[in-house]
Formats: sequence, C-alpha cells, structure tokens
Amino acid sequence: MRAEQQRLKQPTGYDRLCVGKTEDERRALPGFSETPVVRMLVPDDVELEFDDVIRGRLSAPRPDDQVILKADGFPTYHLAVVVDDHEMGITHVVRGEEWVSSTPKHVLLYRWLGLEPPKFAHMPLLRNTNKSKISKRKNPEARLTWFEEEGYLPEALVNFLGLLAYPPAQDADGNDVEVFTFEEFAQRFDWADVNPVGPIFDLKKLDWLNGVHIRELALADLTSRLLPYLQRAEVLGPNPSLGELARLEQVAALIQTRMAHLTEAAELVGPFYVADDAVEVADDARAQLGEDAGATLDAALAALGDLPDEHEGVLGSEPTWRAEAIEAALRTALVEGLGLKPKFAFGPLRTAVSGRRVSPPLFESMEILGKGATLTRLSTLRATL
Repeated sequence: MRAEQQRLKQPTGYDRLCVGKTEDERRALPGFSETPVVRMLVPDDVELEFDDVIRGRLSAPRPDDQVILKADGFPTYHLAVVVDDHEMGITHVVRGEEWVSSTPKHVLLYRWLGLEPPKFAHMPLLRNTNKSKISKRKNPEARLTWFEEEGYLPEALVNFLGLLAYPPAQDADGNDVEVFTFEEFAQRFDWADVNPVGPIFDLKKLDWLNGVHIRELALADLTSRLLPYLQRAEVLGPNPSLGELARLEQVAALIQTRMAHLTEAAELVGPFYVADDAVEVADDARAQLGEDAGATLDAALAALGDLPDEHEGVLGSEPTWRAEAIEAALRTALVEGLGLKPKFAFGPLRTAVSGRRVSPPLFESMEILGKGATLTRLSTLRATL
C-alpha cells in the first residue's frame, strides 16, 4: 500500500481498506488478523487549527487514521499521553515544535473522550553552533546525566537554559542580566516572550556560567560538591577522615576561582593527598626546569628551613608558617638573593610541591601542607636533578 502511494506520489497513510467491511469481507483480504488494531477514524471536517501559547494560531497538516490500540491490547503513545496527562491534571503541554503535526490528533482524542484539552506550547528546537539540530545519538549533551558527569552545577544549567529562546532581564543601566536563579526567572516568565526561533546551544557560554556559579558557592557547599568527583577520581577514598575533609576545605578555597567544571578539581587537589616523597612530576613540568633549578631549590630549602613552623614560638602568639612569611622569605632568598625573576624563581618550587606547571597558589599551598611536608617535597625533587 505504501509503495503504491509513493509510486503515485500520494501522501502515505492508511487507505481505510477495512472501514465498513464485515468480518467475512475482511477475512478475505491479504494480511487479515484475528486481533485487529483500533484506529482513529479522522473526520473530514477535523479541526486543523489550534492555539499555541507561544506561536499563536497554528495550522497543522491533516492527520492520518492513527493506530491508538495495538493488536496486543496496549495503547500507542497518542492515546496513552492524552489519558495520562488528563489523569495527572496537566494544564500545559510543553514539547518540541516537531509535535505540532500531532496536535490535531490529540485535540480530537480529548474531544472524543469528553476531556478538557490542556494549553499547548511548542518550543523551538535547540541547535548546535553550526545550526544543525541537536541529536540524541550524536550529541552527548542531549543526555541530562552528561552534565553531571562533566561537573556542571544544576543551577548553572538551569540558568543557561533560561537564556535560550528567552530575552534576559535588564538592569537599571539597560545591560543584560545573564546570571540569575530559577526563582528570579520564574517571576518574570511569560509564554509570549519565548522566541520561536531555534536557539544555539553554546557550551562555551555554559562553561562561563558554571564558573560564575562555582565562585558564588559557600565554601562548605563547594567542598561537599567536590567530594564525589574526587572520590570518583580516587583522590579520596569512600570514607575520608576528618583531617582529609578539613584539608579539602582549605584547598577548595584556593581553587574556587580556577575551575569552570567540578571535574577539574581532581588535577588541582590530587597533589595534596599523596605522600610527600612520592609526588609525581608531570613531563611538561620537569621539562621547563632550567639549569639553575638545583641552586634555586637549595636556596629555597635554606630560606624555609630557617622559618619556624606553626608549632614553634611563644605560646599564644600567631603561627609563623603562613603564606605571607613564606613568600617574604622566598622573595628575599631567590628574587633578591639570586637575582631571579619571580617566574623562574618559583617555577621549580611549584613543580616540587604539586608536580604540575599549573597549580593552586604556591605559598598558600605550602602553608596548607606544612613546613615538614614542604621541605620534603623540595628535597625530593632536588635529589633528582
């Protein structure tokens, strides 16, 4: 049947072969089944126009006689969704614009069942930066759990979605307000303001927003959100100690402004949870060590060795192993004493402490690690040069 319709360049669809025929007449036809399906008999005067809360009055193509009950007795989507939405008290059906053509069928089913139809809102389809439609098969971002796996905050994703196909609010100076909460968005939402043109799903914009929301988190909240990512990366075990958690909060304060994704924390936090004589030095970090790295480390060890640690000094006085004191001692020894530029003076120290070219702030990291751990790390790298 379909092949013949295509040959004649007719619209494909059920040709009503069995309508009005007796069982004996149907039994004589090829493909007869003892358990027939149930179809909608779409009337000739079916209403093809309906009101959409975003797009106004819309016209859809005439539907075919859709199967609504299969031969196995189970309803198809079209019947099931109408009944289910009614049973759940749905007032607004919000779906993609590709469902416009199905709306006359659904409105007809509501009418036949004596039910009040909901309002319909057909949203524009999200597009890639090359204007192509986002595909569930080809685009990982079509899967909601992907965003959690990649370290996006839920509130950042909701903020991002609120910018798609919807105009941002403006501040007193007329500038767009692109960072907002769901509650702020809901207060000003109006269906009539939704742009029916498919918006671009720009992940770079989402990365920026995610970084903004990460920086706005309270430190304790950030620490708790980082924990599962660090456990997944095996930086921390399933039952971290109170000491490990306390150190994590200290480190989180250093890296909060340096992340766009929570997944980036493992690389930054990892060096704080390894043995001080077993810091793994990355190849690119070792490659940038100059010929004077050994002398630089020797001078740093001498300067820091003269600093009392936080447990020394007069009882009740301020601890002395602090970032400010560490920085001052190292600048005196390396920048002034050896005449090195800060970039070259502190590079080998960063490599020794973290094993990385890029790391959390150096002097604050040394403070968190403590004097003994810091000196061990410097000595360990020095011994390899």
